[in-house]
Amino acid sequence: MTTIKELEPKLVWSIFEEITRIPRCSKKEDKIRQFLIDWAKKHNIEVKTDKAGNVLMKKPATPGYENKVPVVLQSHMDMVCEKNSDTPHNFDTDPIKVKIEDGWVTAEGTTLGADDGIGMAAQMAILIDDSVAHGPIEALFTVDEETGLTGAFELEEGFFEGKILLNLDSEDEGEIFIGCAGGIDTVARMNFHAQPAPASHQALKVRISGLKGGHSGDDINKNRGNAIKILNRYLWNANKKYGIELHKFEGGNLRNAIPREAYAIFTVPHKHKEEARAYFNRFIAEIENEIKIVEPDIKLELESQETPEFVIDPQTKENLLNAIYGLPNGVIAMSKRMPGLVETSTNLASVKFIDENTIEITTSQRSEIDSAKYDIAHSIESVFTLANAHVEHNGGYPGWTPNPDSDILKVAENSYKKLFGKMPVVRSIHAGLECGLFLEKYPYLDMISFGPTLRDVHSPDERIEIETVQKFYDLLKDIIQNIPENK
Repeated sequence: MTTIKELEPKLVWSIFEEITRIPRCSKKEDKIRQFLIDWAKKHNIEVKTDKAGNVLMKKPATPGYENKVPVVLQSHMDMVCEKNSDTPHNFDTDPIKVKIEDGWVTAEGTTLGADDGIGMAAQMAILIDDSVAHGPIEALFTVDEETGLTGAFELEEGFFEGKILLNLDSEDEGEIFIGCAGGIDTVARMNFHAQPAPASHQALKVRISGLKGGHSGDDINKNRGNAIKILNRYLWNANKKYGIELHKFEGGNLRNAIPREAYAIFTVPHKHKEEARAYFNRFIAEIENEIKIVEPDIKLELESQETPEFVIDPQTKENLLNAIYGLPNGVIAMSKRMPGLVETSTNLASVKFIDENTIEITTSQRSEIDSAKYDIAHSIESVFTLANAHVEHNGGYPGWTPNPDSDILKVAENSYKKLFGKMPVVRSIHAGLECGLFLEKYPYLDMISFGPTLRDVHSPDERIEIETVQKFYDLLKDIIQNIPENK
């Protein structure tokens, strides 16, 4: 059986295979950082870290190429750690179980971590690939890109010297990105009073699963189901029809992932329990009719439960169900500057009971226009305020304004046409990249972003198309070999 280490280019895939064996969830990068430091020392490559935990490797120019503009290759070392609820995987200790399927590399029941492990592998390969003639190269590995952009926010001025930055964190081979959306999180907390569950009620558990989920930037325009919104729709209607009481409502996980699963435990008056079940069956038919084409594997389940210890107070129940129903979710506006690109969006990411009397609802907003980003965040805030929730905005980061006259873009376009006989697509991306933050501290940087083809990132269906990795690496090598000289 073929292993990923045997795939081409072998150098990139063998390093990626090593990376998959190392735990590296966001904010838990100690092991992958040490791996990078040890790897650099093993290959006699200069390496250093900063206070944030970012790692920088440096390699001098190939003799005769010393006058080339210094280049920074950049990726992030953390990964989104998502798994199916029935997958017994411990992200803190277990290696990712990788497999090859129909021309793609994927994982067994978990995220693969190709976002951005394949970017890491490519820049490390460049550092030890003797076939590549190059000017001065720095390889920057940032921490906590997925949950806070901490590494980019806390990057020290003067940490690297390069004037060109190649971000290796994009997911569509054949496309070169020159801009990205900015983002912000809007988080609400509701305090509730626990009270005894009514003895005259039947307890039920409703669960939504089997949705595709995906990246809340890249996949937000694909009309995928949001498990929290679907579940809340049933609960809101059941409450209106039968007067339910709510014990628990949980769904989603990460702020930058579309929630795939959610469940709730509630009680319904005994006299209405059969009606609630009948309505659930009708509800399944409604939802499947609406989204079955996009979400063919959606699964909705309803089962009896033992009477819970408590239910939340009626006013908080009403506030929660009404707020979630009222929240906008998905694409808010399409770009007027770049047709076909999402301009502004919002993602209802998670609902969690975080202690014995607090519910936390996390949402994230993105836009290529800063004012529009804040406008949709304030719209979300207003819904939560009407529901008597405490609201905070955090995690805000700037967008990256496109520069179609970029010198490195011209180099990349020429390399792509020379290698593959056609011009690449040049566009902005709705997902967030660290490039906007780099520009705040290094305003002179000339940047582009590119990568191989990844699909369903931030979900257990994450996969990378094998043949595009070779094209990605060939393009990276050719760009590096054609970097212009200092003026």
